[in-house]
Amino acid sequence: MNGNAGSWRSSIGKKLVVALTGLALVGFLSVHLAGNLLVFKGQEAFNAYALALRDLGPGLWVARLLLLAMAGAHILLALRLQAENSAARGAAYVVQRPQVSTPAARSMLLTGLLIAAFVLYHLAHFTWRVAHPEFAGSLGVAGPDDVYSMVVGSFGQPLIAGLYVVAIVLLGLHLAHGVSSVFQTLGLRHPRWERTLARLGPAFGALVAAGYLSIPLAVQAGLVTLPPGVSFP
Repeated sequence: MNGNAGSWRSSIGKKLVVALTGLALVGFLSVHLAGNLLVFKGQEAFNAYALALRDLGPGLWVARLLLLAMAGAHILLALRLQAENSAARGAAYVVQRPQVSTPAARSMLLTGLLIAAFVLYHLAHFTWRVAHPEFAGSLGVAGPDDVYSMVVGSFGQPLIAGLYVVAIVLLGLHLAHGVSSVFQTLGLRHPRWERTLARLGPAFGALVAAGYLSIPLAVQAGLVTLPPGVSFP
């Protein structure tokens, strides 16, 4: 038993947990994106989706807590691995020569931390409704359950939309390397499909980023608009 506990504290064990929690978060991002894209079907469809989530009651909060726990473990262990790698290298070299060639791989820690900060802002915006409360429905014609109008009204502001665009680009960059590296961590890479797996991460990152970007950009372009009679201060 001590040996098993020690294995989870080893570098390999930490990498495995980072990979598995990363896969779980990728699954959440995919499902979350599918729900968010309902905004293109209009107010009724999107609000029905939001109401279905709310009707999960305690189950929704259990899922949220599990996601937060996985995200916390993912970040914490990634930071520990980075610290261990830095300690193993000893004193910093005068000239730094990256061991990996892609910007996505070199910026994994930075993009991960920036995404974590953005997630807190995102929760404060759409879940806790303490950021930009003017779009929470209480001050507008839309009611507090009109999540569609809250989303469209928020993304109608260039500053808010721009912040989301930047965060989503960082997310796509993070996924571009993270998804491909998961296969190596789990020992699933094989010379026969090495090239395909190397391309999978960037392709998936671009697809997810494009999906999430489509919403604020569509609102800014006037392709998705507030329902008649709904306005915000």
